[in-house]
Amino acid sequence: MAGRSEGGESEKAEVRESEEREEGAEALEERIYTIPLRDAKKVARWKRSKRAVEEVRKFLRRHTKASVIVIDPALNEKIWGRGAEKPPSKIRVRAKMLEDGVVKAELIE
Repeated sequence: MAGRSEGGESEKAEVRESEEREEGAEALEERIYTIPLRDAKKVARWKRSKRAVEEVRKFLRRHTKASVIVIDPALNEKIWGRGAEKPPSKIRVRAKMLEDGVVKAELIE
């Protein structure tokens, strides 16, 4: 278990550092994606929204080649809005690539 928590700690530290840097950093590139979340339906009902967040991260890693993905709180609220069992089947996202290679995902309404 100890090895597992260490990995999570360093990733959280990277995200916190990137959030601090993004305030001053400007977006190098900005794209709009419609992300399908239908693979979230393949897991147990109580895990679906968590899996949908993982699907967003996986999609953005594949399409932007970034290792660190920062999900905006509004996007997270939209996914979890109907509870853990009923995430949306697709979602529109604005992905901003920042100078340091971090991608920030924001909800488009």
